[in-house]
Amino acid sequence: MDKLFEKIHEICGKFIKSEKLMDIIRKVVSKEVFFYLLFGVLTTVVNLVTLAIFNRFVDIMVSNIIAWVAAVVFAYVTNKLFVFESKSWRFDVIKKEIPSFTGARVLTLGIEELGILIMIKWLHLDVPLTIGPVGGEFIIKGILAVIVVLLNYVFSKMLIFKKK
Repeated sequence: MDKLFEKIHEICGKFIKSEKLMDIIRKVVSKEVFFYLLFGVLTTVVNLVTLAIFNRFVDIMVSNIIAWVAAVVFAYVTNKLFVFESKSWRFDVIKKEIPSFTGARVLTLGIEELGILIMIKWLHLDVPLTIGPVGGEFIIKGILAVIVVLLNYVFSKMLIFKKK
């Protein structure tokens, strides 16, 4: 996988002469970003599928929290192993990672819950955003998911799985 991104950078370097722009490309077009986006999408799928299942039985606010728990467990394992390559499962390592990972996710859950509260419960934007069989709450949830994924990457990269 590393060779693939090296080749992409090499090809870009033939067309782009600005070193500043190439530095940005090297950071954005990388294995880490690719895996983060891939597992971010899969985490969102876990979240949305869990939400769809539990939304049939409980309120959207409650089902969102249940979906969040399932997604955070999935995200921690995949981010640890594949994105940021933090391979150690030693107690002293995970006792730092899990609380900070979960804490960052609690913060973004709060942002997401606030977005749901404002957009669905108070402003009722889910009604005009309904498209055919797709409920507006899922469209709003998707918009909020993009914001949450970006924030979670920053927290994970800068605070949780930072390389020493």
